[in-house]
Amino acid sequence: MRTLLFIVISLVSGIIAGEILAGINLFVVEPSTDKAINFETQKDIVKGEKVDLGALNSYRIWQKSGTFAAGAFIGMAYGGLLGITYIFVRKYLPFSDDRKKAILLVGLLYLAIYLVPFSKYPPNPPAVGNPDTISLRQHLYTTYQITSVIVAVAMGVIFFKFRRVNKISYIVPALYLISIATMYLTWPPNPDKIEIPMSVVNTFRILTGVTMAIFFALIGIIFGLLWNKYRPDETSKITTMQY
Repeated sequence: MRTLLFIVISLVSGIIAGEILAGINLFVVEPSTDKAINFETQKDIVKGEKVDLGALNSYRIWQKSGTFAAGAFIGMAYGGLLGITYIFVRKYLPFSDDRKKAILLVGLLYLAIYLVPFSKYPPNPPAVGNPDTISLRQHLYTTYQITSVIVAVAMGVIFFKFRRVNKISYIVPALYLISIATMYLTWPPNPDKIEIPMSVVNTFRILTGVTMAIFFALIGIIFGLLWNKYRPDETSKITTMQY
């Protein structure tokens, strides 16, 4: 394994996908966020609460200005995760083409890391939610996400360990669905009541889910293309010239 090349491929894949994600969020998701914040702000004003509109606007400008830096950071994190995971599971994945292997793996990561937690705790715009419950909400989401990943890994281990067992390709998905359903019923619901129009919240959720799907797809495609082209798993051959 050419370690430096592997690291570069992983990080570059993540950075490119992260910057595209940042651009999409800035022009597609942020308007929905602004709308939700405006609803929350008007609600607070009606209640008689003091709202510093100047500070709020300054914060939003600062937040948006850091979109691309945040995209690069998130991209590198997920690129590193994809790369490390790919090293360990590459030989177990179907297909002989690394581009197909990478897309399959990133699809599984999207399912375990994002889609399953999304089904239980769909994201809300930043202005939605009681500040007093933020620690609880973060704890619920994080534990759900970690458990989802553990379940996915366990199912993968079971599948490859018993891959020669008859009908294992049906047994493992059934076990996975049972496990995810159990999680869904066991974890408590989001404790916050949503007090802005659900049309705004649902638009935000749909846009966020779609942009994250695009992000995961891009990082898998780019990673697979770069791996297939530069082959970091193949060591360089040293040839000597004889005179």
